[in-house]
Amino acid sequence: FTAPLSLNKGDARTGEVIGEFSRLYEQQYAVALFNKVRFDIEGGGGPQPQLLHRKVPLENRSIFSGALFQFLEENNKWRNHFIFVPDCYTINYYDNKAGNINCAGYKVLTSMDQYLELLNNSLPGVKAKVGNAPFLKCATQFPLILWHPYARHYYFCVVTEKEQQKWHAVFQDCVRHANDGLSEESQVQTPAFTDAVRLYRQAHGQYGTWEMMCGIPSQILANLVMETLLPELRDLISPRLKGKMHDRQRNWMLVCDAVYGLVVRQAQAQYEAVVQSCEAQRPPLEASIRTDMDQIITSKEHVANKIKAVVLPKAEKLLTVSIQPYISSILEALMEPTSRGFSQVRDVFFRELVDLSKNTLNDATKEKVGEHMDKISMLAFHPVKMQSCYEKVEDLSLDGLQQRFDVSSPSVFVQRAQILMREQMDDAVYTFEQILHQSLEDQGPEGLCKNIQRCQDRVIKKFDYDSSTVRKRFFREALLQIFIPYMLKQLTPSLSPELPRFQELIFEDFSRFILVENIFEEVVLHSVMKDIMMAVKEAAVQRRHNLYRDSIVLTSSDPNLHLLGDNPAIDWAGEYGTGQEEVDRVETGDSTGGAAQRRRRMKQVVSMIQLDGSPILESHLDIPMVDSIPEEGVDQPEEGVDQDTDALSSPESVHQEPAKRTAEQVTGPVGNGREGLQEGRESVRNLSWFRLYAGIDLDVCFFLKTGILYYINLISQKHRQFNRWKMVCIQ
Repeated sequence: FTAPLSLNKGDARTGEVIGEFSRLYEQQYAVALFNKVRFDIEGGGGPQPQLLHRKVPLENRSIFSGALFQFLEENNKWRNHFIFVPDCYTINYYDNKAGNINCAGYKVLTSMDQYLELLNNSLPGVKAKVGNAPFLKCATQFPLILWHPYARHYYFCVVTEKEQQKWHAVFQDCVRHANDGLSEESQVQTPAFTDAVRLYRQAHGQYGTWEMMCGIPSQILANLVMETLLPELRDLISPRLKGKMHDRQRNWMLVCDAVYGLVVRQAQAQYEAVVQSCEAQRPPLEASIRTDMDQIITSKEHVANKIKAVVLPKAEKLLTVSIQPYISSILEALMEPTSRGFSQVRDVFFRELVDLSKNTLNDATKEKVGEHMDKISMLAFHPVKMQSCYEKVEDLSLDGLQQRFDVSSPSVFVQRAQILMREQMDDAVYTFEQILHQSLEDQGPEGLCKNIQRCQDRVIKKFDYDSSTVRKRFFREALLQIFIPYMLKQLTPSLSPELPRFQELIFEDFSRFILVENIFEEVVLHSVMKDIMMAVKEAAVQRRHNLYRDSIVLTSSDPNLHLLGDNPAIDWAGEYGTGQEEVDRVETGDSTGGAAQRRRRMKQVVSMIQLDGSPILESHLDIPMVDSIPEEGVDQPEEGVDQDTDALSSPESVHQEPAKRTAEQVTGPVGNGREGLQEGRESVRNLSWFRLYAGIDLDVCFFLKTGILYYINLISQKHRQFNRWKMVCIQ
């Protein structure tokens, strides 16, 4: 009975928050449009990057796929599910029905103690001692838990520590990608949205960094609603939660997830409506901006000078007392782990190229280079290989400064640095690919090792320069994110009453493009920007952490290199591969190779987990299995099969009925003897029914097909068990 109360509360609060946000968004949309048009006319920007940038990084690629044990709250059982991570970094899992997880806002936990601690901090008055068993018992010693403050939690486990480490790296990469923020390609909607969210939070007294500024706009708005709604839900629902501690924990999470889902859907609909309204007004607004650009700029500068006269004296005093003494210490806290992370990126990239050179010493052929380059090409998106780089920056700590400057957590800066590291790695790899490919076309295989070395030296030099530029920009942005909210929080109470009078200085025709609140923040930003620029510049002059001085510009280096960036992606395996098409023809029975070309495989960045001697979980945790079934054969989910220990030993168990009906729907009635065996073979030979696992590598399909055919032959000798086993194998 708490659900209707919660949903009604969420519905009302969503309308209030989105209504206020929409008003701010409409104001900021016009300002963002003006800034975009002005930038298009005047231009700008800093040093040009030396490395090329890949436009579509994961074209025809998937990240990872494999089998995990997942806990199903519907029946309190662990089941073996097939997990697939495509290029959009959502976690797709397959059982009776497909599902996916958008990882924005999630945390990846590797122990039940961590999970229990977060539960204790989030639930209303329900506290459990650390070490007590939570409401679920993990099937193995190696859990993987996806925790979210508002949404549903997901529970997985694996059988070895090595598997846990690999899956943890993959899940962390999914979270990192989902938390990366909104697309910068939308030069109007994105700044309008972020400024509206920031101004909304500031209007409610929240000036610091915000961890939940992640995901798509509807998720961010839902997080904004839940930030104030969750305490009210606690007070409303806490007295109504009954039962044991575990039951209250589960009921609370169910209520939160239901409310959060409702808020996300409502936020999505209302946000789309306000965006559509603003976009409809864009053409006349843009025409007005282009017509009156000079007058708008002049009017804005006039108002800014008036505001500076009032704001700067107080801002400079605050800078001298509360900001300047801490700039160097915070900058050093940012530089040390970030620079170690970028240095590790350089080392990983260098080691891969050294391995490439070693491999070509014994076999200096284009085919060998193509084989190795096909692996290197996706190095930046290999979460396991990049994990050593990401771990370096995770040591970033702002202890003693977080409370002073209202920094909720350094995770905002850690994840941003990790994204930049991945981008730098991919830029370096892509540039090396293009240079090496051009060299192979011009010179052929002669002197291959020397060509690789020359290309390596050129790219490493460019990487060092771009790494310095990217890190300096990151340090400046991070310092601004730390200091600006603090300064606004200190200055707003005394200066906000004086700001409305400056609105009278703005012509009514320009009032949509010039907002006093935005000018006030710009004045505060410029007041501290000088000290931040000076601190970063001094660090570069002293060559600390391998930073380059601003005066060092590689303008004459490879002037025609940017032309290579327009080339299509290089298919190393296809262009320099050895006999892959012939293998495809043999597997598919197609002598022309046309079918193999039409079914071009989606390559996987991280290989499947293949662990020799891995323990096999007891069958009551999973589907019926035989000890000798290959790993690929158990990766697929068993649709409709949900058996416990008794069900496995009892052919007449009621648990078999749903699965039997599902098998009959797919393959027709289950037969016996040779007739049934032939039906099973014909069904399995047709790989089209594997298409429900969208994007699965056809190598996996082939191994699954082979394994299932083998076991259909094996079990055909046991006629009494054939119906049961055929149904399981077909699933």
